[in-house]
Amino acid sequence: MDTGEPAHPYTWDELVGRARLLAESGQRRLLGITGAPGSGKGTVAAKLRADLGSEAALVPMDGFHLAEAELRRLDRRDRKGAPDTFDAAGYVALLRRLRAPGGETVYAPEFHRDVEESYAGAIAVPPDVPLVITEGNYLLLETGPWAAVRGLLDEAWFLEPGNKTRLARLIARHARYGKTWWEAREWALASDEHNATVITPTRHRADLAILGDPR
Repeated sequence: MDTGEPAHPYTWDELVGRARLLAESGQRRLLGITGAPGSGKGTVAAKLRADLGSEAALVPMDGFHLAEAELRRLDRRDRKGAPDTFDAAGYVALLRRLRAPGGETVYAPEFHRDVEESYAGAIAVPPDVPLVITEGNYLLLETGPWAAVRGLLDEAWFLEPGNKTRLARLIARHARYGKTWWEAREWALASDEHNATVITPTRHRADLAILGDPR
């Protein structure tokens, strides 16, 4: 499968400048940041939002995790994080509202890892914010409701820090939120890596493939 142009080690200033051009276009723009689990999507998106200040808002895809009770009902709890463990259609509907807020504040859900649940209406996006940054695993998928996401993004970035770095981050993150080191490693090498095999082939749909951690 075509995976597009080789990844490039963009500097942080280059990425901020590119995002600022979107914010200064004169109309609401959406920037998507994606990559395999542990690629640094949340970190890059949050730092970008901080550097752009009032010009940007951050709305992560993770707010659309299905609730723990629903995952158990569907017998998908042990695959949490897979494409079918999210309300993908709800995420698409939110992106459409964010593109055309109609003069109103749009509210989005926010996922909290400490309780493994999302809180509705936790993120407020005022209508005058010119750039909305969204990040998540499945922004470039071409199946199911996910297929509509790419067309709603004005630009998409794919992060590639390297597998060794990515796996180390995943294990550390799972351990930080309650798993033993061995449980964290098992989850990272099983569920997370399975999801990575779904995500990596979508890289060719991104505008940028970013090698390493931008500095």
